Amino acid sequence: MSDPTPVIDDLREEGAELDALVARLRPEQWAFATPATGWTIAHQIAHLAWTDRSALLAVTDQDGFRTLVDKALAAPHGFVDEGAEEGAVLPPAVLLAGWRRGRTALDEALRAAPPGARFPWYGPPMSTASMATARLMETWAHGLDVADALGIGRPPTGRLRHVARLGVRTRDFAFAARGLTPPTEEFRVELTGPRGHPWAYGPEDAAQRVTGPALDFCLLVTQRAHRADLALHAAGPDADRWLDIAQAFAGPPGDGRAPKGAAG
Repeated sequence: MSDPTPVIDDLREEGAELDALVARLRPEQWAFATPATGWTIAHQIAHLAWTDRSALLAVTDQDGFRTLVDKALAAPHGFVDEGAEEGAVLPPAVLLAGWRRGRTALDEALRAAPPGARFPWYGPPMSTASMATARLMETWAHGLDVADALGIGRPPTGRLRHVARLGVRTRDFAFAARGLTPPTEEFRVELTGPRGHPWAYGPEDAAQRVTGPALDFCLLVTQRAHRADLALHAAGPDADRWLDIAQAFAGPPGDGRAPKGAAG
């Protein structure tokens, strides 16, 4: 992506939509349990605030970010959970204000980044557009958890195109994260966008392919739904395996969500 402005704009809109959802919550609602085990709504927003601050460091202070990574790797209980726990105990107004400041600062830093810049991250280095895409993906996914906790539906938007594209690009990472050798051949991924438009990735003549609704694919790669509950179809053994392990976010393999029909 030559100009990162469109995805940065979409990241801003995704954050604003989630902000509007939590800004009107009563203090006790911040303690509502979300589908992520042990995480409340406060944990979800605290996690986003923490990762936004991490991204800001990666963009503006790479030495500072590497120091953060060293501390994170030394965290005894996992730096992701620790970051969420630290923020979740703050008063909701303080947590919300901090998340807003971090979003604004990151937005400004991404827009000011020089062309061709690359930033360190917990996975491979990222371009400006890739960093904005990753933040949009996380904001959307954690926003879904918040909406689920509140019993509110969030209609899919065209911003999901960024999440879908990231899901396709992280195919090899998903295999490698599990100690598996990534497939050597490209896949064809054909998705139906929220408004019925086709979104396609990979060569048209690829022997292995994935098809289905874009929303379902995005739910899969962010591990917000189990494959058994989604209308995705795979042709080819490697494509089929990918749908079992797909992961668009950095870090170790996620546990994913249990099928809706699973007991417990």
